[in-house]
Amino acid sequence: MSTTAPRSTASPSQEDRLWTVEEHLEDILSTVRPLEPIELQLLDAQGCVLVEDVTVPVSLPPFDNSSMDGYAVRVADVTGASREFPAVLEVVGDVAAGQAPGLKVSPGQTARIMTGAPLPPGAEAVVPVEWTDGGLGGGPATGMKARSKAPEGATGQVRVYQGAEAGAHVRRAGSDMKAGDRALAAGTVLGPAQLGLLASVGRATAKVRPRPRVVVLSTGSELVPPGEFLKPGQIHDSNSFALTAAAREAGAIAYRVGAVADDAETLRTSVDDQLVRADLLVTSGGVSVGAYDVVKEALTAPEPATLEAEDGEDGDGEPGGEGGGEQPAAGVDFRRVAMQPGKPQGFGMIGPDHTPVLTLPGNPVSSFVSFEIFVRPVIRALMGLPEDQLHRPRTRASLDAGKALSSPRGRRQFLRGRLDGDRVTPVGGAGSHLVGALAQANALIVVGEDVTSVEPGDDVEVVLLG
Repeated sequence: MSTTAPRSTASPSQEDRLWTVEEHLEDILSTVRPLEPIELQLLDAQGCVLVEDVTVPVSLPPFDNSSMDGYAVRVADVTGASREFPAVLEVVGDVAAGQAPGLKVSPGQTARIMTGAPLPPGAEAVVPVEWTDGGLGGGPATGMKARSKAPEGATGQVRVYQGAEAGAHVRRAGSDMKAGDRALAAGTVLGPAQLGLLASVGRATAKVRPRPRVVVLSTGSELVPPGEFLKPGQIHDSNSFALTAAAREAGAIAYRVGAVADDAETLRTSVDDQLVRADLLVTSGGVSVGAYDVVKEALTAPEPATLEAEDGEDGDGEPGGEGGGEQPAAGVDFRRVAMQPGKPQGFGMIGPDHTPVLTLPGNPVSSFVSFEIFVRPVIRALMGLPEDQLHRPRTRASLDAGKALSSPRGRRQFLRGRLDGDRVTPVGGAGSHLVGALAQANALIVVGEDVTSVEPGDDVEVVLLG
């Protein structure tokens, strides 16, 4: 299914344009559309976004029930009871959870009751077993013996050493939620607690937008999987692991593809093979201006034009029919974005379903920052989350640094930082390859395009990374 709105490819005059961060992001988000809703079994719906309000069909709990193991009593029968002058009551039977009460508590009587069991007719309160002798004739009991081992506990007499007010240790019907109440609102992300609530109100399925399927693909002939021996000139592939983990953390079902060598035809074949399981494709590497930047070679959008659909005529020979008319050309627009790190970026649509693709730089820090600023919002937009939940939260903090930080004019800089309270400390240098420092960061320090220097103690914007 298509997850994008029609869009035109960039014109040649735009190729050298320097896009702002906001322009690039707005172009992406204005194109991507939320995935179509589907009905899923509850456990399959974990992490998905609910698309409809859910109301409570039956009150929770649906009946008055005991919150303690003990004895269901009439208030008048235990008023004034004490250790010295206990109330002695006749035990008329047991009421266990899952059973409809088949007995009634009359004056001078009690029923042994278990947690969650319905309060029997005539009873007004529950006294915990610890307030009684448990029917054993001694002092206060510490618990009940298993019925299978001591069936006599459901009969005989019990001494109650403390009174109870009406409703004591009773969970009233509807005390949690009443029939007709809204249990969950559309737009709720379904976590364990929400799934538990849906099950409690009798829902076996939920209508949700599914978690986006994101395929992550690294490019570069120098990349070797972790665990393999490095030959001269080779490095381990880290981007595909970091980006796949980031996509899952953002809410996606993410698939990592092994690194693809710097060959355009090989990359096209790999991409074509992956589109069947992708709602979004993310690549890293091969988007700059080098002779081996294979992603640009393989995925660059064609010249602005429209493609005539092959089935553009209906049975009467007139233009029309599903898929007829003119379709926007598919491909990726490669751009320069005014940011550091992450200047080279790409966005477009590929394949028969016009699957959105985001191409990120290959340097580890550049790809990570690009993911946080551009890819994460796309994943969450596909999930159907509202605008205010697409991005990482931001705050303000005082810069804790030994010297002023410099920043290039005209480019928004994202520096790795460690936020502690209301102070943020830069971590590592500005190099886009410094993954050691990235692993220590819990925030990104944002320096605006018009700022060339930030002094220690200055107030700065901070993106929270988790």
